[in-house]
Amino acid sequence: MTDGAWETLSNQAIAAAGLAYFVALLVHLAEWAALRQVAPREAALVGAGDAAGADPEAAPAPAPDQPGRRTTAERVAFLGRLGFLVTCIAAAAHLVALVGRGMAADPNRVPWGNMYEFTTTGTFIVAAMYLGLYRRFKLNWMAPLVVGFVLTILMVAVIWLHEPVQPLREALNSYWLVIHVVAAAIATGAFTVGGITSIVYLVKSRAGDSEKATRGWLGRVPDLVTLDKIAYRVHAFAFPVWTFAVLITGPIWAHEAWSRYWNWDPKEVWAFITWVVYAGYLHARATAGWKGRNAAILALVGLGTLWFNFIGINYFSTTSQHSYALEQVPARHEVVARTSVSPGM
Repeated sequence: MTDGAWETLSNQAIAAAGLAYFVALLVHLAEWAALRQVAPREAALVGAGDAAGADPEAAPAPAPDQPGRRTTAERVAFLGRLGFLVTCIAAAAHLVALVGRGMAADPNRVPWGNMYEFTTTGTFIVAAMYLGLYRRFKLNWMAPLVVGFVLTILMVAVIWLHEPVQPLREALNSYWLVIHVVAAAIATGAFTVGGITSIVYLVKSRAGDSEKATRGWLGRVPDLVTLDKIAYRVHAFAFPVWTFAVLITGPIWAHEAWSRYWNWDPKEVWAFITWVVYAGYLHARATAGWKGRNAAILALVGLGTLWFNFIGINYFSTTSQHSYALEQVPARHEVVARTSVSPGM
């Protein structure tokens, strides 16, 4: 395949992924709507069955007066499985788009050369992290939130950040790019999943013991203690990975590229601020006994600094040495034209 064919494949695959994410979102919203008609105890059982991959025979039996028709609980379970399957298809298309983007470059490279590529990779990591943790933490209740988040950021990338495939800039052309960005992307995906869990914790805690907290979608969400444990475990996994990316591989790569381990670059500073916030989150939980609402709020502060560092710095800072992520690399004919002009012209 030619480079142009790979780029076309990448663009088509990202469009297909966006469409699949949209369909998955609609299916999960239909699932949420159907949950309104399910009794609290039945909704909890359906959620547990979905996440654990329970045998269909364990699902509630159809009503005796309507033989052959699915009960509401069975319909909810079916929509949940369908939404998960479509999300898997969307993530597969998303991965194809990333591979195609890297293969379209000459020479072939990792697809992390500009903000469009960083953003599409980051959203894929969030989706992959959700799918990977789906069964372990029974995250079926999180589906519309994750899919909606990924779809929204992906639309922003396609509409406002898209750029043609270009060679890597010299500062990015290093094996440290792979090590540093992979670690940072994995941590970002995990922090995002943990942040979504913290948001849901705050929503459910505000509902309290009202009927709203026991019916519909909130009735399917785990209890507050379980939500708090999930958020803590995900953040505890992400923090060492972020530490490796920010405090180890980042400075090493900076020294290789700019001959200094620390340059007080705005992106470096905000990455360190994010590290401090999450370090405070884990330290407060371990020593001061911060749990529940206070811990969830601190986790959301960390999530805000994380995504501001990921996207905001590139737009609000004019001094960042990482601004090459938003710049176009000159086309080859432009480079040739510039080098062929005599110094006197």
